[in-house]
Amino acid sequence: MEARIDYYANPVAAKFAKYINSAGRALTDVSLPEGLHNLMLIRASQINGCGVCLDMHTKDAAHDGETAVRLAMVAAWREATVFTEAERAALALTEAGTRLADGEGVRDDIWDNARKHFDEDQLAALVSIIAIINAYNRMNAIPQIPAGSYQPGQWG
Repeated sequence: MEARIDYYANPVAAKFAKYINSAGRALTDVSLPEGLHNLMLIRASQINGCGVCLDMHTKDAAHDGETAVRLAMVAAWREATVFTEAERAALALTEAGTRLADGEGVRDDIWDNARKHFDEDQLAALVSIIAIINAYNRMNAIPQIPAGSYQPGQWG
């Protein structure tokens, strides 16, 4: 498979990616449960069909100690018993925030459940993570960037 364009070598795209990366770094000081960030990135990337992001975030999660069972169950988190209630709330929010075009948006019950588990700063971080991964998914899926060669930690 060959990419439609060399997105990351393009000066316009490289500038955009630089600013998206910078926005993501703004979230490094927010305290979230360990591993949650990667679970959210994986779930949004599954929904959006972004191979590059799935390759990266599943490998990073495994490298950080996430179990193979939990990684395999992310797509079926509702039926899986391996996730905490807080993780389930964040995954529900991730799905709703990623599927905005499906018509329901983020329902009050989903938001209220997330609010039971996360404080204001954490909620802001969750919303920001969802926004950023959806941007990255589109940056990779639209030009069909090939996936599979990522090495954990490759991008810092």
